[in-house]
Amino acid sequence: MSSDQTRTFSGDFKRFFGRGLAVLLPSVLTLWILVKAYQFIDSAIAQPINAGVRAAMAEVATQWQPVGQWFEPTTEEIDAALDASRGASNPPTRPDIRADLIDEAVRGWWSEWAYALDWIGILVAVLGVYVAGRLLGGFLGRRVQRRIEDVITSVPIFKQVYPYVKQVVDFIFSDDKPIKFNRVVAVQYPRPGIWSVGLVTGNTMKSIHEESGDALTIFIPSSPTPFTGYTITVPRTDVHELPISIDEALRFTISGGVLVPPHEALLGSDDEDSPGDPSNSTPPSAQQDGASSKEH
Repeated sequence: MSSDQTRTFSGDFKRFFGRGLAVLLPSVLTLWILVKAYQFIDSAIAQPINAGVRAAMAEVATQWQPVGQWFEPTTEEIDAALDASRGASNPPTRPDIRADLIDEAVRGWWSEWAYALDWIGILVAVLGVYVAGRLLGGFLGRRVQRRIEDVITSVPIFKQVYPYVKQVVDFIFSDDKPIKFNRVVAVQYPRPGIWSVGLVTGNTMKSIHEESGDALTIFIPSSPTPFTGYTITVPRTDVHELPISIDEALRFTISGGVLVPPHEALLGSDDEDSPGDPSNSTPPSAQQDGASSKEH
């Protein structure tokens, strides 16, 4: 009986459902990460900045006539607000009423143009990060940064978390002393017979070179977080070059070996033992000959 006759709806559904996940999941996850990142930036950074901008605008409008004339309440509005607050135990004064009405007018104007004004918070945050980078890039800025870090690392809980977060951030963004990987290699580590993919960082130290001879320093990243791993020294003769890029090696490590570079994949390795593989099936003529030989 052929494989087409044994196909079931359940098997077809699982196969095509898995194929659909493989096609759609990367795009959906990428979109989800971007949306969540934007929502976090908007709620945790942009909106507080926008609230500060609105409060500053209301204060400027209260004190400065050229801006205040846009939001200045009329005398009738102030009198109506005063009449509404006469029964209160601590009624506000006329200047307080005026400031509250200006603040309300600023909020209403902001809500009317929110689709454009809400981007102010994000732009201010980007400019703030840029200015901080410029200021901290100088000699005085680096001294201030070190002083701030000393204060942070003196706090009991922060000193256990901050150094590791800083290492990861420096690994990704630092321009001062970045880790530069030269090429991708394979070495037998942690014991002979077990191959590990590593990244060459440079030559070994002088003291080790005197004992090991010509050797290389190699970083072995761990899965699924390549920021951590092991640094080893291997004789150059035991290092095997791999014709893949640094990005391909990192994808291979992060995925646990699932994402193999296309030019390094073994063709047909997944189908060698499959029932439908023509190379493993016996030709019908051979089956007939075998059956006839058994009869004789």
